[in-house]
Amino acid sequence: MLKSIDGALADIRTGLGMRRVWIALAHEDIGDQHRRTTLGPLWLLVNYFAFTGAFIVVFGHNAAIPNFPSYAATGLFTWLYISEVVNLGITLFKREQSFIMGTTLPITVYVMRMTMQSLIRAGYALVGCLAIMVLEGTPVTFLWLWSALGLGMIVFWTPAIILVCAFGGAFFPDLQFIVQNMMRLGMFVTPIFWTHIGGGGLRTILYHWNPFTYFLDIVRTPIIFDQIPGHALGISGAIILVTWAAALLLLGRLRKQLVFIL
Repeated sequence: MLKSIDGALADIRTGLGMRRVWIALAHEDIGDQHRRTTLGPLWLLVNYFAFTGAFIVVFGHNAAIPNFPSYAATGLFTWLYISEVVNLGITLFKREQSFIMGTTLPITVYVMRMTMQSLIRAGYALVGCLAIMVLEGTPVTFLWLWSALGLGMIVFWTPAIILVCAFGGAFFPDLQFIVQNMMRLGMFVTPIFWTHIGGGGLRTILYHWNPFTYFLDIVRTPIIFDQIPGHALGISGAIILVTWAAALLLLGRLRKQLVFIL
């Protein structure tokens, strides 16, 4: 096992050392996706505004939630990022099959390429999220630094969850459709635009036993409720550590077998 972990760490070190490659590829991918369009990547901002605006209008005002538009905006921003990472991570190695089979680049390069793409897209959505909070008059406090910490934790988690999903999707192709359906359902059972406060029963169970709840809370709670999300930070940190442990194990043991599976 130690040999596998050493191999995984070596792959990561080499891949991170090639940051110019995956940063350039990620920017090229974003540019290609919006080539010849009038707004270019600004469509990512427009899409976020349209999606979030529809949610705010449809679900209206929830008396149990202070500043509901900002609550929904921050929750949706976090969920859309996580959902994209999971859904695209499942098919990562399939999309990169020609490169993996034709080059000797570290697996980490492909993972970081996708991570960078997701961060660029999230950057546009973040501008939209901040704009909604400014329009709603959400007060800026020092507790926002805890939200920044929460976002940093999610970014640190991203390569690990991509690795776990990518290996799962490569070795079990049906997992792609299982995860896609689960994430569609997850959008409604995750407290993006609802809360367990004033509820009970199934809603409270879904709130406390859904791991995505805690990732939303570490970003949203300091902004909306003016509180430090200590419990959510602890659970999210534990999930991140477990994910990284699984990612290192999978990368160490399966990276050399990947080319034969694809």
